[in-house]
Amino acid sequence: MRMKHVRRGVRRLGAIGVVATLVALPLAGTAAAQQPANGNGKVLRVALTTGIDHLNPFTAALAASTQVGRFVYEFLTVPSADKAEAAPALAESWTTSPDKLTWTFKIRKGAKWSDGQPVTAKDAAFTFNRMLTDETARTANGNYVANFDSVAAPDDSTLVIKTKAVQATMDLLDVPIVPEHVWAPIKDLSDPKTDTIPVVGVNDGPYRITDYKQNEYVKFTANKDYWRGAPKVDELQLLVFKDVESAVNALKQGEVDVINRLTPTQFDALEGQPDIATNKAPGRRYNEITMNFGVENNENKPIGNGNPVLKDLRVRDAIARSIDTKTIVDKVMGGYGQLGGGVIPPIYQAYHWDPDPAAARTFDLGAANAALDAAGYRKGGDGVRTGPGGARLELRLTGHANRAFDQRVAQYVSGWLHDIGISVKQELVSDDELNDRTNAGNYDLAISGYATNPDPDYALALHTCAARPNAQVKGGTTDTFFCDPQYEQLYAKQLTETDPAVRAGYAKQAQARLYSQAVNVVLDYDNALEAYRSDHFSSFAKQPQPDGAILEQTGYWGVYGAVPADASAASGDSGGSNTVVWIVVGAVVAVALVGGGIAIGRRRGVSVDDRE
Repeated sequence: MRMKHVRRGVRRLGAIGVVATLVALPLAGTAAAQQPANGNGKVLRVALTTGIDHLNPFTAALAASTQVGRFVYEFLTVPSADKAEAAPALAESWTTSPDKLTWTFKIRKGAKWSDGQPVTAKDAAFTFNRMLTDETARTANGNYVANFDSVAAPDDSTLVIKTKAVQATMDLLDVPIVPEHVWAPIKDLSDPKTDTIPVVGVNDGPYRITDYKQNEYVKFTANKDYWRGAPKVDELQLLVFKDVESAVNALKQGEVDVINRLTPTQFDALEGQPDIATNKAPGRRYNEITMNFGVENNENKPIGNGNPVLKDLRVRDAIARSIDTKTIVDKVMGGYGQLGGGVIPPIYQAYHWDPDPAAARTFDLGAANAALDAAGYRKGGDGVRTGPGGARLELRLTGHANRAFDQRVAQYVSGWLHDIGISVKQELVSDDELNDRTNAGNYDLAISGYATNPDPDYALALHTCAARPNAQVKGGTTDTFFCDPQYEQLYAKQLTETDPAVRAGYAKQAQARLYSQAVNVVLDYDNALEAYRSDHFSSFAKQPQPDGAILEQTGYWGVYGAVPADASAASGDSGGSNTVVWIVVGAVVAVALVGGGIAIGRRRGVSVDDRE
């Protein structure tokens, strides 16, 4: 899915989630789920509400998949917990040349892979060079290396990256570094073995993968030698429920410790409950409806079976004017969100863009009807319009079948479009099916969304020509399939501009250009709605501090920084014990209409976070 991103959504939205039925696994609340593997210590149990597509960090696109990568691999730098600004990680420090074209990173000494091999600058050089030479390796994070000229490791502690032009994102490259000695022998990064333990089980992050069973679980152990120190819990379990309502019930019963992606109704019901704390934070995701305007792959060849009527900007503009985003925020989101505008949410205020009120598309069914009349789309006796060539305006609207947000939005949008003479067929499908349809261009309208990063490049890169997939639906991470010369120029300018204020201006102009072409409608920026058992955990590290999210992060701070309520555990006595992370995934077979958060990840082939 574009959950769709959705990849590290988007880029990698570090949100955790999957809606699924447990398969051949103990349900949350059983002894097996509650007790740590070693029989003692503290367990942190997180309810999941989104899926995992790949453990392979080069191709992982969904938010939970991206989060797995954050758990097990170190990055050169990471967004800090307090301000989400670049902070040391694998690189202890970094400098740039006077012309800002050469960046030198000093790699932390003493770090080791889980098989005992040292982590060196050569691993980082290999990671980036593989992305430069292998299209599949660019699936998740290709936008970060598109401007690279060369990458070298003159010694084990020095990494040198030279760029073709100034690149403003160099101090926060959201790319997990992998071990060269494991990945170099792998010639095909699409090979299923890249999702197996012999490959993905060699790690250097705060956790280490030890076991994986597709559609059932992924297990990790704590890295007791991690340079930041081991987590304060003895075991972490990420558990999947068939629907969010079931997960909420498990939280009430003390069977899970923390949950996110709550619906507004669920969040309100949990406030004030004994031993439960709630957290509402500004979100880094945008929800949208994308339109198939005659999309093409990165070879500029048309793909998919979209209705050709959407090639007409006048039709797309009329559709955009017929969607009442205020109703979606008020009625669907229960007020826990902000009105949509550009593709960078208000949490990143410096780069956020809202249309000028004088030029904004306002909800106006009368104006939309008049515009379609003037464009020659006449209503028939049944109220459905036909185009100049006689084709009826009948559109398919696809989205996630297991998400209450998509279900309710589909109902509203179908009604509004009916009022302007456009017939809508709702086709809400599984996450996998939605991904397949949108990646191949087999849709008319699609409910989607992405998580964004502190730096604007990821959100903007999702709409560039280079982000489109190739003929085999590989090598890109695109949201809208947008490819526009004016947008490309603005995107390039923001990427090479080092003055923050000037760069912000280009980023806003790029969003304005995207808006003007009506290839998508940003519906809202939803809040992160979370809850946890305050009798089990006294606090979680939020990002940004003090009022940020626990799980909807661009890092691992929330889970890594969980502080057990028990004094002995909180003191760090369990720091040296093994921690096991269970990420359980399964086939969706049942969904409660009242449940279901909005799972936003990144479209496969689109550049994170939910990224993420």
